[in-house]
Amino acid sequence: MTPPHAPGEPARPLPDPATVDPTVLATLLARHGWVRRGGPAARYGRWTPPDDEPGTSLLVPAGDGFDDAVELLADAVTALSRSRTPSARSILLALTVPGDELRWHREPSGPAGATPWDEAERLRRAARGMLAAGAKAARTRAGYFGARLDALAGDFLDRVLLVEQGAVLTAHTPAPEGRAAVTTLVRALEALRDAVDYRRVSGGPEAFENAVRAGVSRELVRSVEELVRDATAARLSVAWSPAAGTPGGFGDRRIDLDFSPGDLPALAEAAELLERIEPAVDVTVVGVVTRLKRADPAGPGSVRLRVLTGAEVRELKLRLPDPDYRLAAEAHLAGLPVRVSGRLERHGGFRRLTRPHGLELRGWEEGDRERLLKALGEKAEREGEGA
Repeated sequence: MTPPHAPGEPARPLPDPATVDPTVLATLLARHGWVRRGGPAARYGRWTPPDDEPGTSLLVPAGDGFDDAVELLADAVTALSRSRTPSARSILLALTVPGDELRWHREPSGPAGATPWDEAERLRRAARGMLAAGAKAARTRAGYFGARLDALAGDFLDRVLLVEQGAVLTAHTPAPEGRAAVTTLVRALEALRDAVDYRRVSGGPEAFENAVRAGVSRELVRSVEELVRDATAARLSVAWSPAAGTPGGFGDRRIDLDFSPGDLPALAEAAELLERIEPAVDVTVVGVVTRLKRADPAGPGSVRLRVLTGAEVRELKLRLPDPDYRLAAEAHLAGLPVRVSGRLERHGGFRRLTRPHGLELRGWEEGDRERLLKALGEKAEREGEGA
């Protein structure tokens, strides 16, 4: 048997009762509003759903040391899989894919707004944007990332399960291995909330620049804009994994982060400021020439590199004078990488290398081919998803 799932979502097997921690199950039931009724407190608890669905109750042992613990947990898992209570599916997912839960909710601005499909897509874009921004900021702080660290953010998103339930989108993120991205995201959103309030009260934008140290970036700001635009209110709630426990520094406080359309002017100003203050970066990259183009056979030309090392972007564009262009063409024909130095500019998302110099052919070194094959595989996956 498989737990209920939304249309289009792949069916997932029920969790193995032998691996279910009864304490975790009880915590999830309480989190979703289930009520514990009667039963010897030291041995088991009987739980009923918040909507009092007839015939539904779970007998959950107080620990896994009782002889009938696995049998009772098997009955509880089966009952959840058959229950029509909406929270039953969420509880099963949390048991099947253990981790922290991030829940987004937005109230559309009115009946004349977007269709339910458009609303769901907007919520998904905003959530993925926040998660990607959190993953990048967990690696390093920047006011504007652009294409930098896209591969790292993509790897994290691949390990996140997104589940839609009406106007609510829930992300199950891996814990504890994915904790850094989530804790960074929470602290960054708290700092952004404070900075927006400061801007609206004081009239000064300096709090946005200071918030970069907490993980705020242009990408995070844009995702919050996406969340609140054409809505009356929006909220992100976070519940930590019962199995992994609460991360240090958060205590037992409830985490609810609210934003509203009234924040949009300050958010737009923050996004523009954070992109403007991010400096260009001097880099020396090694990459494979994937495209060459020029109008004049003896003039300068444009080159595209698949980056292997030296910059945390997948591809770079650069314009080369004739001698260097010819060398890049030679490398392309020979199937060899090149090394080149220059300035990684924020304009265009850090995808362009300006002032290129020192171009030279370079032999293949250990790990280069593996990095190239991985990059080509990621490109094929992205193109397949967009097809």
